[in-house]
Amino acid sequence: MRTMDAATSTLLVIDFQARLMPAIHEGAATVANAKRLIAAAGLLDVPVLFTEQNPKGLGPTVADLAPDEGLVVEKTTFDSCRAPGFLDRLAPDHALVVAGCEAHVCVLQTVMGLLDVGRRVFVVADAIGSRTAANKAAGIARMAAAGAEIVTTEMAVFEWLVDARHPRFREAVALIK
Repeated sequence: MRTMDAATSTLLVIDFQARLMPAIHEGAATVANAKRLIAAAGLLDVPVLFTEQNPKGLGPTVADLAPDEGLVVEKTTFDSCRAPGFLDRLAPDHALVVAGCEAHVCVLQTVMGLLDVGRRVFVVADAIGSRTAANKAAGIARMAAAGAEIVTTEMAVFEWLVDARHPRFREAVALIK
């Protein structure tokens, strides 16, 4: 199947950290879309995993996204796949739906790592950010060229829903209106 399936997706939220976000171009919009994805994942039983890059230096995940304890992988590697235990936290049959910062560093290297181990990856373009628009665009182009599928927040939510008769349809659509 070419579309995202809620039953076989994991939302990966990379490095939305307190000290980094003020420097991110259109950071507030990026966080808002990540928040929508996290809420939709909660409604539709999609597991969520967060990463934090050097949290002692960059701080925890921003309060707006408030991960539950135990859902955060702390790392110092830019590619999350190189962090001890990271890949073990992902269901082997799940596609990864990726939001995060920075698009051209940790998001890019994690996506490349996931593709290298044979995972299907969807990068949510309006839920990733970089300090500059040019770096974000370059990161997206490189991930797409490597085989990641580029999507938007709305695409993810509607593909997870599948049908307007889904029992959580109204709640999910309210998140993106």
